[in-house]
Amino acid sequence: MTKQFTQIVLLIQEARGKAISAVNTELINVYWKVGAYISLQLQQAVWGEKTVTELAAYIKKSHPEIKGFERRGLYRMKQFYETYAGTAVVSSMTVQMQTAGNESDKIVSSLMTQLDLSRQRDCLLTKISWTHHLVIMSRCASNEERLFYIERAIKEAYSVRELERQINSGIYERSLSGIQVSPALKAKQSEIAGIFKDNYVFEFLNINDPIKESELQQALISQMKAFVLELGRDFLFVSEEFKLQVGKSDFFIDLLFYHRGLQCLVAFELKADKFRPEHLGQLNFYLEALDRDVKKKHENPSIGILLCKGKDAEVVEYALSRNLSPAMVAEYTMHLPDKALLQKKLHSIFEDNLEL
Repeated sequence: MTKQFTQIVLLIQEARGKAISAVNTELINVYWKVGAYISLQLQQAVWGEKTVTELAAYIKKSHPEIKGFERRGLYRMKQFYETYAGTAVVSSMTVQMQTAGNESDKIVSSLMTQLDLSRQRDCLLTKISWTHHLVIMSRCASNEERLFYIERAIKEAYSVRELERQINSGIYERSLSGIQVSPALKAKQSEIAGIFKDNYVFEFLNINDPIKESELQQALISQMKAFVLELGRDFLFVSEEFKLQVGKSDFFIDLLFYHRGLQCLVAFELKADKFRPEHLGQLNFYLEALDRDVKKKHENPSIGILLCKGKDAEVVEYALSRNLSPAMVAEYTMHLPDKALLQKKLHSIFEDNLEL
């Protein structure tokens, strides 16, 4: 009987989720249409800036129950439309405004028909909330960055607070900085793109350097929810100090995860100091033991990540060049990075690629 009751609850929760999604889609859709209407009227000088203020006052006086359409809100809707109209985020739309005579009804009808996001299947803009959109529009400078965070927010189901944290940590810039991987992983570059980073930020631990590896490990475990947010929600925590028995000896992996998308075990080894080539030998040993004794037949080969306090890129390159295991080296910081420095580094990478 309990099982049947549980099924009923699941049906209710599913319907509730669909209802909330449908409401959000319609809300985003109406903001898009209002923003488009205002934008086009201003572009064609049918309205002046004063008209938007008058519209806000009219809505407030005539329909006080309608919230969010004050002057500031209306201009945000205009910004929303102008930010994404004509971009790859939405399908190309042809809007023919009719401004001759008193044909406002035709204008409204034209916009309602042509500018309908809900008719676009899987339109990304309708998959996140208006508050998410406001954060992204106010914090992101390019279409590429905005699209990155929209897709990330959808995939990882970020709350608004989590989205703000990811933008503050510069995850967009960090994801494009180019992680150093072994030859075994270069063959899977397209599969792991966007999953692993060159630099991880652990500011949520609220601890200062220097720190011992055991202290870092325990701090990450105690803040596992935040740690998984930094990694990505497809990472499932398996164990700390995961025991491997090889021969008559016991060995322990600092942190072991499973990645649902890659369908493989991911071993994290924590180092409180700068990367040293000998660290890879230990990690390779762990990966071999995982694949021989722990990995299931249907799973892919395990991946190892060395999380170090710092690294010399050239030393890492030399160390990884003949490494046969699917391994990578990343560094971590205990504080939020300077976004300006990350952006400068990103521009430098783009310029180097253009010269190639």
